[in-house]
Amino acid sequence: MDGTKGLTMCYDCIKLTCDITKDIPREGHINFCRNCERYLQPPNTWLMAQPESRELLALLLKRLKGLNKIRLVDAKFIWTEPHSRRIKIEIAVQGEAMPNVIVQQNFGVEYVVIATQCPDCAKSFTVHTWEACLQIRQKVPHKRTFFHLEQLILKHNAHMDTVTIKESRDGIDFFYSKKNHALRMLNFLQAVVPIKYAESRELISQDTHSGKKSYKFTFSIELVPICRDDLVILPLRIAQSLSNISQVVLCSKVTNSIQFIDPNTLQIADLPSNIYWQKPFASLSEAAQMIEFFVVDIEPLGPSRGKYALADCIVCRGSDMNETFTVRTHLGGILHPGDTALGYFSKSGNYNNEEWDATPDYSRPDVVLVKKHYTKRAKGNNRIWKLKRMAKEHNDQEAPLSQAEAARLELDYELFKQSIEDDDELQKEFLLYKNKEAVPKRDQMEDEDEEQAPTVDVDQLLDDLEGMTINDTY
Repeated sequence: MDGTKGLTMCYDCIKLTCDITKDIPREGHINFCRNCERYLQPPNTWLMAQPESRELLALLLKRLKGLNKIRLVDAKFIWTEPHSRRIKIEIAVQGEAMPNVIVQQNFGVEYVVIATQCPDCAKSFTVHTWEACLQIRQKVPHKRTFFHLEQLILKHNAHMDTVTIKESRDGIDFFYSKKNHALRMLNFLQAVVPIKYAESRELISQDTHSGKKSYKFTFSIELVPICRDDLVILPLRIAQSLSNISQVVLCSKVTNSIQFIDPNTLQIADLPSNIYWQKPFASLSEAAQMIEFFVVDIEPLGPSRGKYALADCIVCRGSDMNETFTVRTHLGGILHPGDTALGYFSKSGNYNNEEWDATPDYSRPDVVLVKKHYTKRAKGNNRIWKLKRMAKEHNDQEAPLSQAEAARLELDYELFKQSIEDDDELQKEFLLYKNKEAVPKRDQMEDEDEEQAPTVDVDQLLDDLEGMTINDTY
């Protein structure tokens, strides 16, 4: 077609007769690793990108040959079936169809998603490929702390650089192909939980000619053996340094420091991790040793601090209704006569602790109430919300458990879920998702007198699409 003929044609006819996109392919492919959920950017870079994200669109456009010869105006995704392994995009470009004539045309490109395995994931299935290891341990008989840590790791995607994750009875091991990745995880742990660690290295190989050496690095990490709701007796000097708080306290929160509350005065104190490890101490009792107490009468005392309020409470054990105890509690805002509370019966406790033995009798409470007990609470699959587990997000290896250990693990996980329902702050720390498999509630008209247990607000739950991983899509 010569220039004279082009001048006699209108713009629409020029668009119909000229194709400025003839050198651009309409089909392509992209490699996707189903294990780490990353896409290949040639030649050997693997990038993380969510479905229909700007990062994925940029990656697809870079793989399109001939696009640099014309001007890109717009690009967008075209919806495809999630399991079709196809990605379609619509592109608008401008180019010179003939001298001094610029046209704009739209066309579509279809990419085939090819499931493959990136080199990092390939190493995870091969022995002796890791360079650094984090061994996290906690000397307690339960695993509620690891459930808490697991949710924090999942929320911040702190486990994405791991080669392998192995779970043991008393902790968990993270393996990394590079030491820098392990140090990044170590910094994350220091920011969210109180820990101490020791580093060791093992010589693997050495080149006598060049002097190069290959090491494997191991970081032994120990978590503070004090957990939420534990009964603790502080050493005298530490109690005096924490604004002279009482020695008998409850652990109310564990972050990168340990928070204690005095149920007699509502005084709150934070113990930094570095101070704790100078002279470590253990808790007197943990949550599994709490028993039920029946609230006979309660008298609020007025002073309150946040969600806590002081009150004098008359309680009796659920197994012995004849003996009553008068205790000072921080649960004055939520307890009422007729309620049931969980707490520690320290009067009958046999504690092998020097600080407890040295404490005067008038400073030892007979009963320490910890939290309100709800008999009417959703359990198991009846909850409207659910949590992700790292075992499903990463190919980790779980330690074999006996029947008793599995039952204890299930009980610890149930207690962890209950603590989330009871605390609004914990709900904000984790990612909670809607449970579409929740069993519908039965007619409970006959139980109207029973107080409903707190639960998670359905408005703050993430939908399945927001919680869906790329593995669920491709």
